[in-house]
This record gives sequence, C-alpha cells and structure tokens, in this order.
Amino acid sequence: MIFSSSIFLFVFLPLVLIIYYTLYSQRLAQNIFLFLASLLFYAWGEPWFVLIMLLSILVNYVIGLNIDLHRDNKIISKILLIITVLYNLSIIFIYKYLAFTVTNINRLFSLKFPVPNIILPIGISFFTFQAISYVIDVYRGQGIVQKNPLNVGLYIALFPQLVAGPIVRYETIADQIDHRRENIKDFSDGCERFIIGLSKKVLLSNNFAIVADKAFNLPNDQLSTAFAWLGAISYSFQILFDFSGYSDMAIGLGKMFGFHFDENFNYPYISASISEFWRRWHISLGSWFRDYVYFPLGGSRVDTKLKLVRNLFIVWILTGLWHGANWTFIAWGFLYFVLITTEKLTRFERTSGLRIVRHIYTLFFVCIGWVLFRSIDLPEAFSYLGTMFGVGGNYTDTFARFYFLDNIIFIIFAIICSTPLLAILKKRINYHELAISNILTPMYYILLLLVSITYIVKGAYNPFIYFNF
Repeated sequence: MIFSSSIFLFVFLPLVLIIYYTLYSQRLAQNIFLFLASLLFYAWGEPWFVLIMLLSILVNYVIGLNIDLHRDNKIISKILLIITVLYNLSIIFIYKYLAFTVTNINRLFSLKFPVPNIILPIGISFFTFQAISYVIDVYRGQGIVQKNPLNVGLYIALFPQLVAGPIVRYETIADQIDHRRENIKDFSDGCERFIIGLSKKVLLSNNFAIVADKAFNLPNDQLSTAFAWLGAISYSFQILFDFSGYSDMAIGLGKMFGFHFDENFNYPYISASISEFWRRWHISLGSWFRDYVYFPLGGSRVDTKLKLVRNLFIVWILTGLWHGANWTFIAWGFLYFVLITTEKLTRFERTSGLRIVRHIYTLFFVCIGWVLFRSIDLPEAFSYLGTMFGVGGNYTDTFARFYFLDNIIFIIFAIICSTPLLAILKKRINYHELAISNILTPMYYILLLLVSITYIVKGAYNPFIYFNF
C-alpha cells in the first residue's frame, strides 16, 4: 500500500505538501492541484481505473445539479435520486459482485455461464459510497450542491481517504472544500496522527500478520488448538491496527491540508456488547448504513419487532456484502445480525451484571467473527473454528509457543494500544503542561517515524488487505 511505502513517504507526500503550501491563499489553485495529485495517487496502481472514478464524478455531479434544479418537484428529484443510487450500485455490482453472482447461479442451477474475470478497482466501495452520500445529502438539503465539477471531484477523489477510508460524508466537508483554514497547529497534529497510524500499520499490524498468515495457511492436521487461537487473536490485532492505522493516517493527512474528517475508530476492543463494538468500530461505515439504509427503513422506531428484525437483517447482510463478494463475508454479517438482534430484543445493554463478563462475551464473538472474515471459504472457516474448540487439528503446540514468545513484546504493546490507557495517563498528569513535554514529544514522534521507516526500507512484510473493498 502506497501510504506505507518509501516512495509515498519520501517523494509523493513531501512534494505534494510543498506545492500545496506554495499555492497558499489561492484556494482554487490548491483544489485543482489536490485533485490532480489525487488522480495520480489512484493511478499509481492501475491507470485505467481512474476513468471509472472520473465517470462516477461526472455522473454524480450532473445528477446532483439536476436534483437541485428540480428541488420543488418531489417526483422528478426522487426519480433522479433513484437513478443515481442504481447507477452507483451497478458500478459496484459489475466490478465486485458479477463474477460471484454468475458463479453461484451456475452452481445453483447447474448452468455453464462464463464467469467474467474482472479486476476489482481498489477502494471502489469507498469512493462509490461517498458519491452516493453527495447526491443523497444534496437531495436532503444537508449539503449545498456544487456548481463546480472540480469540487465534486475533490470530495470523491481526495487521496488521504480514497482507498482505505474513512468514508467521508459530504455534509461533513461540504463547507471545507472552499473555506477550510490551514494552520500550524492542525499541520502539527496531522503529522503526529499520521505517524501514529503509520506505526500502527508497520510495527503492529504487519508483525501480527506474520503470525495470522502462518496459522490460517497451515494444513488442518498441522494446526493445534493453541496456535489456532493465537492466529485468530493475531488477526484480530492485525485488522484493528491495519484499519485504524490507515484511518489515522487519512485523518492526519487531511489535517495537513486543512480538512477535518470524523473519527473512525474509538478503542472497539474495550466494548462490553456487540452493539457498543459497532459504535466504536469503523464508525464511518456504521453511520453510513445507519443514516442511508437503517433509518430510511424505519430503524428501531417501527411498530412491530418483526420489522425491526427485517431492518437489522438488511443492514447486516449488506454490511457483510460491502466487505467482499464471498459467502464468508455474508456469514460474518449474518453473525452480527443475530448477535445485535438478540441484544436489542433482550435489551442486553440495559441489563445489570459485571462489565468484565460482557466484555469477554464481546471479544469472544468478535474473534469468532474475524475467523469467518479472514478465511478463504466457509469450509476453511468451519474447519479452523473446529480446531479452535478441539475438533480435529494437531494437539502439539510447537508453533504456538514459538510465535507467542517471539511476539510477546508486540502483544503487550497491542493490548495497551487497544485501550485508552495512555490517553488517560497523559490527561491525568497534565503532560502538555510540563516543560519537558516540549522536548520529549518531538523525540517520541521522530523515533516512531524512524523505526517505521526502517521497517519499510528493509522490506519487512507489508500485506495490503483492502483489495476486497
């Protein structure tokens, strides 16, 4: 991934920042430059996919204008809204789900339709959801329509969050496109946030990926119960620090350019219910489905529990499908549908009881869910889960002891960084009011950056798990 590559750190990002601030106080020139830089960033991997994004920008810009033009005519504006939603979803369907759909139709009806071999454009779900957000927010009057196509393009293509999120809602930055204010504090905070995200990805996520990949790639007869659990826990840490690390880098980069994106992760592994977990995990995705799917269906304010179950089912199956065209993602979404529906119907979060017990319950099912999420197919997932619970597998734990002891330092740091412990300690001792903080803080971030760069330059293992999205 370019965010954690030496080319990005040493060439692309410094050059973009220098040119951007050379154009300071010239907002139009800055926006044009950022848009062109974002297209270059996206074209780095596959130039032809830029055309898909440009077409998406053009179509959504034109339809947004027409919705605003016919705002007084509810029928026409609603028809235009439906057209743009169908258009955007059709793009995702063709590139992401067509092959999956044809394959399953062939299996179900014993047919032999040719299965298309379509390469998935990176980040297509992210920029398509942002395009939908733009049109819906214009339709609802929650964001001003953009007369300039450049502004629509900048919103959809802005490179900090283009391929890895967070999903930036149009109403969040509609005003910032032309009226953001760059300042030293935001730039400094952005640099710190970027370094934190980079270190999460490079130092924690990548090292846990080695353990997780080893465990999930072992044949079942060589996988022990202990190593299966270690692999599942390692993947739980890998995906947390990968996803939240990229979100931190995106939020930090946004601040460097004067943009303020909403938070996307809020220590999800401290949750004491599945519902709380999803209020803390990938917040931008959860709020997108809540505001654009769940609430329009009626949300929780429906007259029957059956409708509530229906609404939750639709949202969580769609959430599973959003992550990839595979039955494992659908099963993962269905698992959360069952858990969250049960919690809502039983008012689980209002029940008394030890928080630690509810916390263990939450982490247990989250970990089980990540096994479904990580597995290639359902048979592999069920086989792996069976080994975790002592069904099949190998009972020797040579791998478990070796990988646990070899990564014990990373595990300790991962546990600490999964909680707000450091933030609480910093706040209680009024760290920023201490004179020594002016020396220690820059040294801390410089050290983190240097260590992360060292890992990148020496070619350490650096998997990119966003290809499904």
